[in-house]
Amino acid sequence: MMPTRVLVPSGVLGLGFDTDALARGVAASPDIIAIDGGSTDSGPFYLGTGTSKYSRAVCRDEWRQLLAARAAAGVPLVIGSCGTCGSASAVDWMFEITCELVAELGQSLRVARLYSDVPIDELRRARDAGRLSPLDPALPIDDTALAGMTNIVALAGAEQIQAAIDTGADVVLAGRTTDTATIAALPLARGAHAGAAWHGAKIAECGAFCTTRPASGVIMVSFDETGFTVTPMGDGVRCTPQSVAAHMLYENSDPWILHEPGGHLDVTAASYAEAADDGVRVEGAAWVAAPDYRVKLEGARLAGYQTMMLAVIRDPRYVDAVSDWADRLLAHCRGLITVSLGLPDDAYDIELRLIGVDSALGGLERDRGSPVEVGVMLLITGAGQTVASEIAAVINPHLLHYPLTDDEPMPTFAFPVSPVHSDRGAVYEFALNHVLRLTDPMDGFRLRVDEVGHG
Repeated sequence: MMPTRVLVPSGVLGLGFDTDALARGVAASPDIIAIDGGSTDSGPFYLGTGTSKYSRAVCRDEWRQLLAARAAAGVPLVIGSCGTCGSASAVDWMFEITCELVAELGQSLRVARLYSDVPIDELRRARDAGRLSPLDPALPIDDTALAGMTNIVALAGAEQIQAAIDTGADVVLAGRTTDTATIAALPLARGAHAGAAWHGAKIAECGAFCTTRPASGVIMVSFDETGFTVTPMGDGVRCTPQSVAAHMLYENSDPWILHEPGGHLDVTAASYAEAADDGVRVEGAAWVAAPDYRVKLEGARLAGYQTMMLAVIRDPRYVDAVSDWADRLLAHCRGLITVSLGLPDDAYDIELRLIGVDSALGGLERDRGSPVEVGVMLLITGAGQTVASEIAAVINPHLLHYPLTDDEPMPTFAFPVSPVHSDRGAVYEFALNHVLRLTDPMDGFRLRVDEVGHG
């Protein structure tokens, strides 16, 4: 078989890439151009609202360059997880951008849209039929929980991307997909080694993250019957066996095993060796097929409305005892909220994060430093914005002046902005951590194909 060459311009649309490296990649005759469009990295808000976290202007500019690159190479262009979250609205957002650019560029394209949204009624039937399995940890999925979800998506694998490519599409705009699916799909369809296809896709999922210069963006991966070769396209950029092998650690709980729809990748026996053009040759990975076909689900629901407050503490005594002060402040404020607003504790939520102490890891933090100052961020979540804002107003003077003990003068801390509270509006939470068993890989996925442009 002839090798299948996949050009990966960047880890995600909106992150940027080296335009000269992209040109070199196009000149190297790829068979397909594949890029990711999103992830859950930035939390549930984007899935909850069905919107993109990336700038439309930036995505539009980069997509314009990729459409031009596709035309020059004469190959399909595929993007997965459109608009960060991969919802139907995000796929249509990318389609709107594509239509605008096609008109400007004078192109004529066949565009396939792959939708991965799962209707609530369909998910309820799957649950009742025993086709829905929880992962750890998993929240309940009773009818009340399902009814509260705003968007539910299934992560497409290689099979769904292959179906979209098989429509003859010049451009594939896919809903939520695994990060690897858009890269592995064509090599697998052309008979590449299955273990190599999935392993190479995992290495290439973030573009040049597997190189010595991650910001360069662009790489080429060549797949064949025994393995794959990854080659950087940036000038002066190298792949090393270490930089390539290390990417199995990225966003993966097990450095040897990677689960995908239909099976899992095992790289226990993989070998990495230097190759020509500063590339790396990899062989030895195995694909282990599962007895049934399952896809991961993601869902989000409205968690409430939030107000944020921020204060800064510099008094050395308070900085040293800030955790004790924070516990004391929260207990005091909860009492005030009960008396002043008549709200029970379960009617709202207050989260206090100590920036410079444990704001990232909370109770899991083990390192202790000696900060000069500590930022105190209060996140107040209520059933409505008015409730959250009113709670913030109750807390405001105490966040500024609350003492460490009863028998001492009131301190004064710093509010870096005025007003100190900021209403954040609706906030969302992830509400699904399950896998769905499918009889056919395309069950629940939809394809729509349009002829776009004036060629």
